[in-house]
Amino acid sequence: MSLVVTEKGEFSFMLRVLNTNLEGKDKIVYALTAIKGVGRRYATLVCKKAEVDLAKRAGEITAEELERIVTIIQNPLQYKIPKWFLNRQKDIRTGEYSQNVSNAVDNTLREDLERLKKMRVHRGLRHWWGIRVRGQHTKTTGRRGKTVGVAKKK
Repeated sequence: MSLVVTEKGEFSFMLRVLNTNLEGKDKIVYALTAIKGVGRRYATLVCKKAEVDLAKRAGEITAEELERIVTIIQNPLQYKIPKWFLNRQKDIRTGEYSQNVSNAVDNTLREDLERLKKMRVHRGLRHWWGIRVRGQHTKTTGRRGKTVGVAKKK
């Protein structure tokens, strides 16, 4: 696969978008998936809403197109992206629908786990103990990390 650049200085091999380095050689949809909280389907939808050609490489897009993409990623509801498409639906504190990207994904996950631990619910306690949370069997699997159970006789 060859990379054709029409003019010098037009192609950028690295882009900095939402605290993430994007590879300029990748197609724009797949380059956007490097941003945490943006998957292939969401990236495709954002590019279509921003009227960016999906066949373009990330290094070929203009600053104006990049700005449109960033505003759509940050404010999806204003651009008529449906609520069910977002990764943070009905926030527990605010009740809002939003798309968390980059550092916000880590922050909300940490806050949610802290809330569960503080309430001392079953899920929170299992997170606190460092064992499986979602109902998996733990007798024979997941023996790495912290040990839980009876010590073997010597």
